Amino acid sequence: MEPTHTASQQQAPQQAQQQAQSQSQPEAAVRPGDAVSVLGVDIGGSGIKGAPVDLARGDLAVERFKVLTPQPSTPEAVAESVREVIDSFGWSGRPVGVTFPGVVTSGTTRTAANVDKSWIDVDTAALLGERLGSPVTVVNDADAAGIAEMTFGAGRGRTGTVILLTFGTGIGSAVFIDGRLVPNTELGHLELAGHEAEKRASTKAKDDHNLSWHSWAHRVQRYLEHVEMLFSPELFVIGGGVSRKASKFLPLIEGIKAEIVPAQLLNNAGIVGAAMAARTAMAAQAETAGQAATAGRPEAADRAATRDSAAAPTAGAGSAD
Repeated sequence: MEPTHTASQQQAPQQAQQQAQSQSQPEAAVRPGDAVSVLGVDIGGSGIKGAPVDLARGDLAVERFKVLTPQPSTPEAVAESVREVIDSFGWSGRPVGVTFPGVVTSGTTRTAANVDKSWIDVDTAALLGERLGSPVTVVNDADAAGIAEMTFGAGRGRTGTVILLTFGTGIGSAVFIDGRLVPNTELGHLELAGHEAEKRASTKAKDDHNLSWHSWAHRVQRYLEHVEMLFSPELFVIGGGVSRKASKFLPLIEGIKAEIVPAQLLNNAGIVGAAMAARTAMAAQAETAGQAATAGRPEAADRAATRDSAAAPTAGAGSAD
């Protein structure tokens, strides 16, 4: 498991930056022009963490840096915390992928269950891009974790219906059908025993109600039974911070037909998936720019032909080929 640096361990932002830069070969992860490494940031209800990601390996390139989610978790306050994370790596002007705990469409956040409600309908990509001075791609947090697990982790090579569930402040979900993501499913808000599932079965609920592993596993089992009834998945991948303690509760879950496994990337999956989303956005932009350039060449050729023809009539159309 990757160790984590927290802001509480530093006395000032300058010290945080110095410590991040003193880690084992951080320059290899953040030097300009490195196409393999992209920075990912995972915004959660209780913490915000990030790191440059080696996209060839699907792993953090250096130790991650973490700060507590500010309270209240308003857009301006969270944006400042995200900037603190990326500044710790000296990451400026280069693409950043960011996860958000809610529905995200075209860079705009549509729901905000576990952060301040003022996030609803905010163009988060634009807000963070302006604050960070970098191009920003925003994606649902569980979707990002799912993308990472399907590419590098427990879901790699799996077909059929695969559901990743992240247990933390809430419950996030990512549904894949034959490897294709169904975005923004938000299955943590399904009703369970008359309550939102995440109010009963998240790790926050476990802590708030001081539940034993056995009692909490029973709640998780009831939740999985409900999700299985709706989707009939072949595989459940259990993610979030609690995934590193899977041996304490997964053996207690019974009666589920689907295979249940812990996330292999543990609680770093969101960071990796955020970086992957940013790389995908970069590739799409490059492709669009290339298509535009290609589409413009005939016009440029025609203009050149007209110019050359006027300047040297004897060359004719041949000079335009």
